[in-house]
Amino acid sequence: MHEVSIMAEAVRMAVETAQASSANHVTGLRLRVGTLSGAVPEAMQFAWDIVRRDTPAAEAWLEIESIPAACWCATCQTEFECRDFFSECPQCHNVSGELRRGRELEIASVELE
Repeated sequence: MHEVSIMAEAVRMAVETAQASSANHVTGLRLRVGTLSGAVPEAMQFAWDIVRRDTPAAEAWLEIESIPAACWCATCQTEFECRDFFSECPQCHNVSGELRRGRELEIASVELE
């Protein structure tokens, strides 16, 4: 379950941000997680509940924004939602391997107090 290490690092980074800003607590964390990132949001929430204990983020909330995957078709210049790294364009049926979105795994914001 690599979500535990992902969330432990997110807590570390949020606490580091709080300390650098002379804040006492992390009150919230927003993450952006692509559907093709390999991370499971439910497992991330479970891990969050564990790894934030006994830290300045102990009472913080977590919001996970799911980013749907999108591919680009160079043939017809169209962006389309996809379910995999290589997908067929729904307009011209050429296979696209250019993923535009969906692999995100990033901290969008940290709220401090």
